[in-house]
Amino acid sequence: MNQPVNLDQSIRDAFSQAGKILVIAHVRPDGDAIGSLLGLGLALKEKGKQIELVVEDGLPASFKNLTGWEMVRKWPAMKPDLVITVDCSDLGRLGDDLANEFQVDINIDHHITNLNFGRLNVVDTRAVATAEILATRLPMWGCPISPASAPALLTGLVTDSLGFRTSNMTPQALRVAADLMEAGADLPELYQHALVNRSFEAVKYWGAGFTRLQRMDRLVWTSITPADRQAAHYNGRDDADMINILSAINDIDVTILFNDQGNGHIKVSWRSQPGFDITPLALQYNGGGHPAAAGADIEGALAEVEAEVLQSTRCYLKLKGNGQKS
Repeated sequence: MNQPVNLDQSIRDAFSQAGKILVIAHVRPDGDAIGSLLGLGLALKEKGKQIELVVEDGLPASFKNLTGWEMVRKWPAMKPDLVITVDCSDLGRLGDDLANEFQVDINIDHHITNLNFGRLNVVDTRAVATAEILATRLPMWGCPISPASAPALLTGLVTDSLGFRTSNMTPQALRVAADLMEAGADLPELYQHALVNRSFEAVKYWGAGFTRLQRMDRLVWTSITPADRQAAHYNGRDDADMINILSAINDIDVTILFNDQGNGHIKVSWRSQPGFDITPLALQYNGGGHPAAAGADIEGALAEVEAEVLQSTRCYLKLKGNGQKS
């Protein structure tokens, strides 16, 4: 889509003219999705806007330490003047019902696979997190960072960088984190909530995936099912950050987690070590993400999807092993 000459002014004008604003984050939301959703929503609310914050799967309990968490709902109740998506690389990430219901006015994201599906698109692939984009540009859009929005934005930055340790970390991202601390965010507390604390149910849920862990050469994979979630009394369809635990295994190039959603769809998550760009694998299945962290939603039975994706990934690793590692 054609972008206006002055994108920031166009967004500032859109914010100014809208009275009712809907902000949507992606299904199975992570810390960047929730942090961006709340950070933007609170900033707009402080400007006197009527806002609704929506995630199809609702808010994970682990983010209830953030101001405004109770505003997150699964479906909007009002007809908005302006629709904004955060941390979504494509419309499918909203969930089918929301994607079919609304046209997106502003798309704010940092994924390299973003399809620029909004009327206005703020896509910065150099940013460590969508929350970093918001922390940098909200003041340009007439929304100063407040003590309420700063913790949410810092949570997004901390979680998507896994505590400032992903390969795409930049000096700029650290400066943004410092600015958010000066605006009122408590980094040690947020770090503890987002990356250290885990519920009993989440850890029990991990156990099911750990028991199925398999390895072939430098590839590791496992799967989780609705029955595992039920047995652990885990609420939500996400993996409780299990993929990031598995990706810490030594001497592995790629890690895959197959998350059976229970509706004929399998959420596949890939993680890779530096030098292995796994976005082509995700794109092969109409997914997206980053070179080191990507995913896709694949229709089919768990066993069938697992077999196909493992074959594709092994072919990819074989190709990279022949001297074409990127």
